[in-house]
Amino acid sequence: MNTPHPLPLANVRILAVEQMQAMPYATQLLGHLGADVVKVEHPTQGESGRAAAPQILDDDGNRVGATYLRNNLGKRSIGVDLKHPEGIALLKRLVPHYDVVVENFKPGTMERLGLGYEVLAELHPPLVYASVSGFGSLLDTPYRDWPAYAAVAEAMGGLNAFRPEPGGSPIIGVAGALGDIGSGLFAAIGILAALQGARSTGVGQRVDIAMMDAVIALMDMVPFNPSIGITDNQLSAWPGICTSFRAKDGLFVMQVGREHQFERMARAIGKPEWLEDERFATREGWRDNADAVIRPALESWAAKHTKLEICRLLADQGIVAGPIFEADDIVSDPHVKSHDMVLEVERPDAPQPLHVVGNPVKLSKSPAREVTRWPRLGADTDAVLRHDLGMSDEEIKNLREAGAI
Repeated sequence: MNTPHPLPLANVRILAVEQMQAMPYATQLLGHLGADVVKVEHPTQGESGRAAAPQILDDDGNRVGATYLRNNLGKRSIGVDLKHPEGIALLKRLVPHYDVVVENFKPGTMERLGLGYEVLAELHPPLVYASVSGFGSLLDTPYRDWPAYAAVAEAMGGLNAFRPEPGGSPIIGVAGALGDIGSGLFAAIGILAALQGARSTGVGQRVDIAMMDAVIALMDMVPFNPSIGITDNQLSAWPGICTSFRAKDGLFVMQVGREHQFERMARAIGKPEWLEDERFATREGWRDNADAVIRPALESWAAKHTKLEICRLLADQGIVAGPIFEADDIVSDPHVKSHDMVLEVERPDAPQPLHVVGNPVKLSKSPAREVTRWPRLGADTDAVLRHDLGMSDEEIKNLREAGAI
């Protein structure tokens, strides 16, 4: 019988002084890949994601917010008060037992607590120290002191430059938590790179992610398009067809950008005469006539089929198309099920499970890590202090009585 290949991050330990979504998403992803993530939270309040609405009632009597529930599977929680001097001293003692420390507070917060990179690196030179903030803390920026959530990073990073119609107002939050998730992904990449460097040299370094930078990277066409002669940033400026159409039960997206694709599409919907029509002689012509001519014909043909059936018919002809999925579509989709991309996590206050996204990184040899629920607040404090620091029951009792844990 073959021995299972270990998960690649099975020997990585992360001490996470994190909140809300950007960094918690990054560490949850690294946890899926094997890392041991120990989350540092306020002993009674927890991190701010626990207070996000809506909330559920956990089985320890605490209310837990949606942001926390989505981003903390498989982690452990220790309750340490970082405004208490003994809490600060305790965190410093823990640091040498970890490969990575992460945080996503406003720049300067960890330094004011005496927990900045320079201080912790002296205690543990191989340490990788990763930060996520609105505008970064490693390089100069005029926005350093601005508070920022994903919506601000998305606005300043170019996401809202793709407006729904000429002159229209952008829809804020249209991509959910893209600014957070995108920042978390770049943080995970930076952490892995710095870990490799630390293992090669014995010296760690700081990883700094500005959420604005992350969104600019995701929205690369916004700064690029004008430089190549596209004078507006709307997707409609693209020469070809790239928009949504209606089928019997909802919308689907179709993208036609090459001549053979247009020919196949025209024949598939019973419009071969378009191939001799001067209006469709160029890709710009397809785009300019998409609403007035192509849409009525395509939607008349599509009205007899579901959005999934239409996309299968188009795909069989080599035409790029996909249904616009709502939540129910995603949960029931066979691809999603076979890829474990929606995890059912039992909730203590209701019979129906929570649906939390799974790990999109698939490995050929390492089996997927069994996913466990979010941690109860401070549930692992005693175990971590005993394991990492060899603390006695009496020492832990004294810290608790002092209010440090």
